[in-house]
Amino acid sequence: MTIVTPAQTYDIDGVSVRVEGSGRHTVLMLHGWPDTLHLWDGTVAALEDQFRCVRLTLPGFDLTQAARPTSLAHMSALLCQVLDRVSPGQAVTLLLHDWGCAFGYEFAARYPDRVARIVAVDIGDYNSKALQRALSPTAKSQVWAYQVWLALAWMLGRHLSQRLGSGMTRWMARALRCPAPAAQIGWQMNYPYAMRWFGLAGGLQQAAAIQPGCPLLYLYGQCKPFMFHSPTWLAQVASRPDSAVRGFKAGHWLMLDQPAEFHACVRRWLLASSTIESPP
Repeated sequence: MTIVTPAQTYDIDGVSVRVEGSGRHTVLMLHGWPDTLHLWDGTVAALEDQFRCVRLTLPGFDLTQAARPTSLAHMSALLCQVLDRVSPGQAVTLLLHDWGCAFGYEFAARYPDRVARIVAVDIGDYNSKALQRALSPTAKSQVWAYQVWLALAWMLGRHLSQRLGSGMTRWMARALRCPAPAAQIGWQMNYPYAMRWFGLAGGLQQAAAIQPGCPLLYLYGQCKPFMFHSPTWLAQVASRPDSAVRGFKAGHWLMLDQPAEFHACVRRWLLASSTIESPP
């Protein structure tokens, strides 16, 4: 019988980091917009008997705290601090979704020795020319519309009216059918979009190309107006013997749309690609 150790919480640079589960390998979970660490509740339940699950709410996404736009460099430095505390001397698996993918890919590029594997959910080569070529004009206009709306909501919330900024943000969340409760969604979460379109906090122009050197499991939802990866990049990942791709009959939030199938897939791949043996 596997004994799961009690949860621990650390405060690291003003961010609450939760550690749950048992095992020799650590999985660091990063969410995206407009979520918090609770996106991974079901994932932790599915993995904690075999893995140490580490999760946090990205800086600026906790509405109980002040707005905190965080650059790529500062986010990578924060994640390095987290791993220094929870997994010193051992590389970890990154489990990423949405903007968590963008920040996680960048961390892996800057600190490749700290990352053993990556499970990326629904965001692939988001900053590649190949993706821009693959998107139709309609898809490009849709991406521009919702992302610039959210970037503007951040600017308005920060400089004019927090009520207006959050109202715009929640309206777009409803339009995009985001599963997060409206009360947990606010303009503060939109700073990654302001980074992309307005250059906030140094912008994203210097972000590394999405070419992880470690094993990668890429999972994506097939029931969306457009993909967040290029066919070229998807084929490259699928061709690698240490990596895999899989599409789900789901939207952007695979772990909520198809939880049993999603968690079984992640668990199988992690167990197969690690030294941890699956229990009988």
